[in-house]
Amino acid sequence: MSSGEGQHDAAPFRRSPTGPRVAPARATDFAAAAPSSPAQVTDGYAAAFKWRRLASVIFFIALVLGTGIRAYRDMSRPDAWSFWKDQYVSPSLSSALLADAAIPGPGERHAVLAVSGRIGPAAAVWFRDRINESHLKPGDVVLLSSPGGNLEQGVMMGEIIRARGLATAVGAVDKGGRIRAGSCASACVFAFAGGQTRYGLDGSALGVHRFTSAAQGEEAVADTQRVTGAILGYVTRMGVSSQVIEAMSETRDIRWLEPGEAEAMRLVTAPLKPL
Repeated sequence: MSSGEGQHDAAPFRRSPTGPRVAPARATDFAAAAPSSPAQVTDGYAAAFKWRRLASVIFFIALVLGTGIRAYRDMSRPDAWSFWKDQYVSPSLSSALLADAAIPGPGERHAVLAVSGRIGPAAAVWFRDRINESHLKPGDVVLLSSPGGNLEQGVMMGEIIRARGLATAVGAVDKGGRIRAGSCASACVFAFAGGQTRYGLDGSALGVHRFTSAAQGEEAVADTQRVTGAILGYVTRMGVSSQVIEAMSETRDIRWLEPGEAEAMRLVTAPLKPL
């Protein structure tokens, strides 16, 4: 081999002092190796994101199940279903609005919201919504015609009436839009008692009776005492005599009060002339 050839071959090879010529070490391609590190970071981030998303889904499912179980427990109670049905499906009360009606006696004209039917377990909520829709103002009249029903709801209706400064009367509205005599008994009487002014339309009647308890034995006695105390406090705040409680306790059947009795008990504060 000539020296020219050795010089020509020296570029790609180098001579080993102890052996044949070997190829020089190849330079590391850093540009090609660089992406490997970011790829590992990206994969780790994707895995963490998947776990967070899975945890969010599990939390949402647990929340829905917890809410569903509580709702089922609530709806499994008989009174809960009755409340829901009375409020959303088939309300036990109905109403009609007379925007400008003449009240017999004083000759004043007011908006009159006529409410009739049995007082159900959601009556107070339904009643409040009807008042809001009717835009009644203080001095306007709630005309009641009901055989009674839920005692607690009747009291709540009375509280709403008093808070709005409304008057009450017992009667109904006929197909011609005229106010006629009616009746209001049992729990309806406590709704009537909420009136700021309580009109006594001639021919209309108020009926009271002893309330009943579903409890038995000593619990029934305790329940009766508790309810009697609550009712006494309510009628006293409404300006009604405690005599109405005495009249209630006399019989389990409806006792229709004479007009003079209703006035003496301050249940009626403004007796009116015949319709």
